Amino acid sequence: MTPDTAATATAATAPEIPFLSRSPLGLPELAGIAPLAEMARPGLSVQECVDRLKRYHYSLHRLWNVFLSRLTAEPAYELKMAWSYHAYLCSEHLSGMRGRVAEMRHPPLGLDKVPDDALKLFFDEILAAPDAGALVHAVYGKALPALRRGMERHLAETHTLADHPTVRVLRAALAELAELEAWGEKARAALPAPDAAWLTMLDACLAAAGDLDGRGAGAPESPAPVYSATLYTRDFVPARDERFPDPYNMGVHAEEFLYNPAFPARAKTLMMYFKRLREIDVPEMMASILVELEGKPWDFYRDLTRQLWDEARHAMLGETGFAARGIDWAKYVRVNFTWSKGLNEQLTPKERHAVLWFIEQGLMSKTGKRFEWEVGAESGDTLAELFQDYDWADEVLHARIGRDWYVEEFGGDTHKAAEYGSACWSKVVSGWEEWKAAGLTAHENWWPALYTEYCRLRGETPDEAVLAFETSYAATRADLQRINASA
Repeated sequence: MTPDTAATATAATAPEIPFLSRSPLGLPELAGIAPLAEMARPGLSVQECVDRLKRYHYSLHRLWNVFLSRLTAEPAYELKMAWSYHAYLCSEHLSGMRGRVAEMRHPPLGLDKVPDDALKLFFDEILAAPDAGALVHAVYGKALPALRRGMERHLAETHTLADHPTVRVLRAALAELAELEAWGEKARAALPAPDAAWLTMLDACLAAAGDLDGRGAGAPESPAPVYSATLYTRDFVPARDERFPDPYNMGVHAEEFLYNPAFPARAKTLMMYFKRLREIDVPEMMASILVELEGKPWDFYRDLTRQLWDEARHAMLGETGFAARGIDWAKYVRVNFTWSKGLNEQLTPKERHAVLWFIEQGLMSKTGKRFEWEVGAESGDTLAELFQDYDWADEVLHARIGRDWYVEEFGGDTHKAAEYGSACWSKVVSGWEEWKAAGLTAHENWWPALYTEYCRLRGETPDEAVLAFETSYAATRADLQRINASA
């Protein structure tokens, strides 16, 4: 029975109300929430509502974890970006579920309990999916539709007026789940389907659980695990697709160019688009913090997932900036993964978080986000100005998140927090010479070709001084501090 037919059936069986008080002015009743006659029927009890919300919460949390666990090692750029966004949406809506349960029940709320072993197996299998195609087909073809079914059934069965706070939470979630499903339909069409028997096994898991919301009949037993029979190991070594052919390249020091007053603002917008696109490495690193750093309050994970999504959004702003200028960034720009790779492989989750905060703090200085916005405004490139305006606003939020969750560990002492963050960053060894000797990169200076193409498209003659820029990251970090360039 669909939600529409369920609502029709409910209305048809609702008791007759012999007297309805009508507005003398003919105004809508019950604040427009529902017709008064329809609200004369019963609905879900508070306990029934809470039980279902806990299952939605569990499912959203598992999906959030799946997206973050698979993001870093996934080569496809579009999947990295989508999973950053979808993890953020999951975090927002499971926060809504947590809040609603807390309004109806006293602690402990039991939100960390597994509601059903068959449902656990369902998500264990998805997490352990052997490749991106299998993962996409399982998440967007099985998990999200099941979550939607449960929420729609909830809306059809609950009392819209009595349980209106839950109705709002579910309606908001359903609107964005529809967006995820629509994206997933296109992604499934683009990626190979997994073994049909495995998809059938996922259906069997849902059947054994009585569907995701537990309202189905329930099969007598769960199927045997397939991929999750072997313990799944998360991989936080970043991977990139063929548009990133030189990921070890550290041949162009963007900050040295950007902060040099001798170079024109218009050329600097190119370097800012590169810096934005390069932020793909921040979600690659932050995903490992969120998954590996355990024992924090949920608000910590929610806030950092928002920051992860912002950083992915910044990367797409860089991509958009190049596209708007007619530049094929994959041909002319070499976006490296050395920062996320180094932090994930050489630091603990706490140390990675320290480096993240230290960098974010530096971005609030006079050579930080305000400066980049001023460069965009001076350049006459209105898109660069707009992007930097919002990038700056995002960093204000990130600085606040850092104060709330990182600086607090140092008793609010920003000086001690900064010292620790800088020390952690200095621990990361850059294998500049080793990578070159191993043939992983020649540290090509790709800037002249990019700038030349930019000038060609604008019908301009390249500035010789700008064209000659050749400073690399061989000896300095992005904050212009000297680094350990060799193991």
